[in-house]
Amino acid sequence: MPPAEVDVTAALVMRLLADQHPDFAELPLLEVANGWDNVIFRLGDELAVRLPRRQAAAELIRNEQRWLPEVSRGLATVMPLPVRTGTPSSYFPWYWSITRWLKGTVAADIEAAHRFNAAADLARFVNAFHRPAPADAPRNTVRGVPLSTRSAVVEERIAAAGQPEELLHLWRVLRDQPEWTGPPLWLHGDLHAANLVLNPQGRLAGVLDFGDLTAGDPATDLAAAWLVFDRIGRRTFIETVTRERSVDSATWQRARGWALCIAAAMAATSDDNPAFHTMGIRILEDVLADDILIDEGPCR
Repeated sequence: MPPAEVDVTAALVMRLLADQHPDFAELPLLEVANGWDNVIFRLGDELAVRLPRRQAAAELIRNEQRWLPEVSRGLATVMPLPVRTGTPSSYFPWYWSITRWLKGTVAADIEAAHRFNAAADLARFVNAFHRPAPADAPRNTVRGVPLSTRSAVVEERIAAAGQPEELLHLWRVLRDQPEWTGPPLWLHGDLHAANLVLNPQGRLAGVLDFGDLTAGDPATDLAAAWLVFDRIGRRTFIETVTRERSVDSATWQRARGWALCIAAAMAATSDDNPAFHTMGIRILEDVLADDILIDEGPCR
């Protein structure tokens, strides 16, 4: 993972809370995740604290604080709306958030074959979320953009991860699909299993981490078909999406390309995070093996 530029410790968070939100400062604090961009602490029973660990992520936190309350309006899926906003200080340089704690199990901690019950729920979330974005919506240079703009780095990562030549050939086929010509749609931008919470029945309980929130090609989010599910769950996700909206074959193949792009990053840059590395390799294997949309999918 990218190295942390600030060591975000429980002591640091307690100091920030005491200085900026003292009514929360006495609540129990427990670190629960230290990811690519952010460190997450559980605060008491009902709250979470989310702080960037590097400068690039600091911009994503601001993006989420600005737009998530607006784009979540009218949607049924639970999202971590900011309850309080933390500001930069002399000892921590960036904005940070206090949000509601989403109860459940992170999907990445559950085998892909056991995420089936969330497939239709996630498809309905994506369909509801993909609304035309306003002209001033954020634009992310690495999500929602033409796949061709990611080609050099993806090819480097395929090689770094020791993947077969067939994967490189597939990437070039998917990269060269017709580009999105519709209006820019709102996108979550990072719909992989570590950003989903499931309830005890395996249904979708909430969606996390809207730092990559952007406008652009919906194929980026439709990549969840491979990023989250096995072949059975993938078919349910695809069929539920297409029951409610028209998605052409080129868009689904770009979605497969986005899954390859994101998984290659996990596989090539997560030597210090075995869970992410394993998840990336599993997704790349599925992307390579599963031609469901080319030969037999509902949008063929």
